Amino acid sequence: MADVIESARNDAKSLVGAERGAVAPEPVWDIIELLFFAYRDFVGDPDHVLEALRFGRAHHRVLHFINRNPGMKVAELLDILRITKQSLGRVLKQLVDQGYVEQREGPQDRRQRLLYVTGKGEALAMRLARLQTSRIMRALDELGPAGHDTAHRFLAAMIDPKERERVLSLIGEADRARGVSA
Repeated sequence: MADVIESARNDAKSLVGAERGAVAPEPVWDIIELLFFAYRDFVGDPDHVLEALRFGRAHHRVLHFINRNPGMKVAELLDILRITKQSLGRVLKQLVDQGYVEQREGPQDRRQRLLYVTGKGEALAMRLARLQTSRIMRALDELGPAGHDTAHRFLAAMIDPKERERVLSLIGEADRARGVSA
């Protein structure tokens, strides 16, 4: 959370500099708006499924990362999602109470809470991922043979450079654990 706050402070300082006469470049409106609309539609497909279960996007993100990283610690999930402990606690409680996620004690430290999806949780996570994969594959097909690599490089470049290696490592570890080739 501190990184998000520091980034916002730096952005605010840049805006103040621009107001003092520094020439700021024109925003890249088309890309900004395409990202807004792409995100809307990307999450919109699963939103309909989640709505029927009385879940929201926070539930989706939690379920996604637990499914991809079985046995992750609550602290690791908090670090990935950058949400408050209270918000995560509320969402986790609902997912646990409804049988989508289970918490287990750590093997060495019983105070640790390790998170796993249940069979029901995995089925839902995969259903949502398949909806999103369908949309992604349609878009990549339109881009041609290098589409996946280009999209991957663009999205990776959008991640804060200080976080990029950690994020790519997290994705790679999850892929290797599931036997997925990059």
